Amino acid sequence: MRKLMIAAVAAFTMSMGTAQAAGGEYHPDFKEASWSFQGIFGQYDQAQLRRGFQIYNEVCSSCHGLRLVSYRNLSALGFNEDEIKEIAAEKSVRVPHDETGAELNDDGEFFTREAAPHDRFVNPFPNDAAAKDANGGALPPDLSLMAKARMGGPDYIYSFLMGYAEEIPEEVSSQKGFAVNEDKNFNLYFPGYYNSMPPQIYDELVEYEDGTPMTAQQHALDIVAFLNWAAEPELDERKSLGLKVMLFLLVLTAMLYALKRKIWANVKH
Repeated sequence: MRKLMIAAVAAFTMSMGTAQAAGGEYHPDFKEASWSFQGIFGQYDQAQLRRGFQIYNEVCSSCHGLRLVSYRNLSALGFNEDEIKEIAAEKSVRVPHDETGAELNDDGEFFTREAAPHDRFVNPFPNDAAAKDANGGALPPDLSLMAKARMGGPDYIYSFLMGYAEEIPEEVSSQKGFAVNEDKNFNLYFPGYYNSMPPQIYDELVEYEDGTPMTAQQHALDIVAFLNWAAEPELDERKSLGLKVMLFLLVLTAMLYALKRKIWANVKH
């Protein structure tokens, strides 16, 4: 009973008009977005996933890794074998040593090879220290599970990407203890409001070849859909299997009910 009460309180809290983060911060509801993969019958939009991958590959991958996804997984987005090989070959993978056992070449650099389809997405930095050094001390998070790691999932990521503001709302500025941080970037949905990543989404960020409008909103929707796929690549198969199981159970229930009626039809009460 206690667990049920706790769950009910949590559900009520999440459905409130404004979300209060730790410390009583003001944050509005997440921005509304319609996702093709939501609901019982929801499925990924393959064209949207390809557009989202384009944004990741051309923009996000310069700072953020995708260490749990392999290049060969891109076949789920409709890329053929040759296309995947070409995409992977754009990156280099460090190899431990050459045939002589040496790790460094004559110039003091690590031996590398072109990435292959079986490789995981190559991280933009060799280690965390290099990542922090290149980003003013901030460590860009890996995006593999970002859609599942944040409360609100894709809705939060979409709101975050669209939540940068030049003017600070009065609901925020009027809070006790709030201080402007000119060295960081204000985002209405980020805990603490300030983060190290400047706005990344704007109109015509990338050039779509399928005629889809190249607006900031569309870019945000597309990259979020791709990140949700990265976190849940099995979603389509799982839902398809679930529907088949439900259909089987319905048919089985109907058959058992009909069998029960036939068995007991001649039994007098």
